[in-house]
Amino acid sequence: MLFVLPYPVIDPVLVDVGPFPIRWYALAYVAGIVLGWAYMRALVRSDRLWAGAPRPTPQSVDDLVVYVALGIVLGGRIGYVLFYNLDYYIRHPLEMVTVWNGGMAFHGGLVGATLGLWLFARRNRFPLLSVADPVAAVVPIGLFLGRIANFIKPELWGRVTDASVPWAMVFPGAGPDLRHPSQLYEAGLEGIGLFILLAVVIRLGGFRRPGLVTGLFCIGYGLARIVAEFFRQPDPQLGFLFGGATMGMLLSLPLIVLGVVVIVIGARRRRTALA
Repeated sequence: MLFVLPYPVIDPVLVDVGPFPIRWYALAYVAGIVLGWAYMRALVRSDRLWAGAPRPTPQSVDDLVVYVALGIVLGGRIGYVLFYNLDYYIRHPLEMVTVWNGGMAFHGGLVGATLGLWLFARRNRFPLLSVADPVAAVVPIGLFLGRIANFIKPELWGRVTDASVPWAMVFPGAGPDLRHPSQLYEAGLEGIGLFILLAVVIRLGGFRRPGLVTGLFCIGYGLARIVAEFFRQPDPQLGFLFGGATMGMLLSLPLIVLGVVVIVIGARRRRTALA
């Protein structure tokens, strides 16, 4: 067998604080929220990026983060229960709340976050798209950290490959086969790649066109997730649905359509405002 990159075994528990273990998985969520909050405050503070377009104030971002964070956690867990493992949780209903054991669905978290920012925008009388845009800009930070946590755990590993892929790994708990480190692929595509794309668009005036950053995020994430799904092992309780499609692929298709719709709606509203 050719050289195989060894899986870097890392304890999923960062540190034990008395009887309470601090896991990398939980730390990823906390770090994603804190870093996203700091980056969002910097974005809304910059007059140059908005050029007079309505936006949340730096102070209101503190409240916005709470709305979105609750939406992510609740929506992500509910989405995972409904779309990925409903039969299991019907038999074990008490385990629905054990989020520290993993099991979060991005698409469910997106729905929850959208509901949270809608409530925030309505309560504070901010335009919805002007609130959604800076939120979309910071989401790739959490996605990157979350996928790294998936890799450390390890979970959501890739499909079987061979030693011709020099970075193939044997994951603990996944049998003796070499597999793609698909968590790292997703960290690169959904995290780093999408963050850079949106950052460039923002520097080129993206916030001056409400809905553009949000729409590009939806399209970019949907495409990145579909590409990554070709290398990721489907969830064992679901497997392939039909024709090689996975649940992640199917849930990403309407997200891409939504992104296009948001960009079109934002462009029409801007033309109307300028008329």
